[in-house]
Amino acid sequence: MLVRIGRKFKRCHGDVRMLQRDPVEPGRVSPKRDVPDAITRPDYVATGSVTTSTGLQVHDEESLDRMRIACRVAAEVLLRTGAAVAPGVTTEELDVIAHETYVEFGAYPSTLGYGGRRDYPKSVCTSVNGVVCHGIPDDRPLKEGDIVNVDVTAFIEGMHGDTSATFCVGEVDEATSGLVATTREATLRGIAAVKPGEPLRRIAEVIEPFAAGRGYGVVREYGGHGIGETFHAAPHVNHCVLPEDTLPFQVGMTFTVEPMLTTGVATYRQGDDGWTEHLVDSMPSAQFEHTVVVTPQGAEILTVNADGRTAAGTLDELTASAGSTN
Repeated sequence: MLVRIGRKFKRCHGDVRMLQRDPVEPGRVSPKRDVPDAITRPDYVATGSVTTSTGLQVHDEESLDRMRIACRVAAEVLLRTGAAVAPGVTTEELDVIAHETYVEFGAYPSTLGYGGRRDYPKSVCTSVNGVVCHGIPDDRPLKEGDIVNVDVTAFIEGMHGDTSATFCVGEVDEATSGLVATTREATLRGIAAVKPGEPLRRIAEVIEPFAAGRGYGVVREYGGHGIGETFHAAPHVNHCVLPEDTLPFQVGMTFTVEPMLTTGVATYRQGDDGWTEHLVDSMPSAQFEHTVVVTPQGAEILTVNADGRTAAGTLDELTASAGSTN
């Protein structure tokens, strides 16, 4: 179970030098894929700018129903794409699977054409080993022992649903599997800390010391975000503790929890593509992500598919893993 794997990592594999990887060299990126005209685009694809509110995304019953649809699609895309991860498979091939799944469900890939210094050219992000985030799918084949984070966002019914998971490529060593398991558990622990009226920093107050206790760092600059009609909205969800994060959780509020854990230094540099963030020491990092909604009881994970499955873990799994260690 999750807790047991993480504790075993800390006790038996404290020397993180064994995790050292070669730097990820970018491959060739193919042209953007087409999306059928009948599928509705987000505003920024059509107009080049975000026109929806970037404030808190708080839902009534009708808008939450639409949000659930987007999150179910995102979860299904992640499950299908993750199932294809294997040695020799390229991240380009993963992007094809994801793209075709979005289209099958009538959803638009939120990342495709998302603006910045450069429009993002693909339907998912694929971040391998020492890439912290925003890796662009290309023709580089995955290798035995790699890890790859697949980050999915679906736009449908006027809403975005966002989720990610880190997948092991073939057999990985115990140190690497410990990193992945700890990151997954840290994400779920952060979600479980959400309660109406409590301050936003409760998420970080759980995640940061838990990660540190296992010997990992937490990326400070990147965090979760509000999400709904707008892809990236308020609040910024820190996974490192900041006393000023006093915004209270509000029932109906939707946002992501998505910590990135590192095994070496947390310093990174952006690649020439304007997106990919490489850790300078090339040590592996992992990330998991869910979109959640605040309920009167706590938080509900929205990014599960129609069968209730997810590649990023559930709160029931967290409870079960804790119980197994008692």
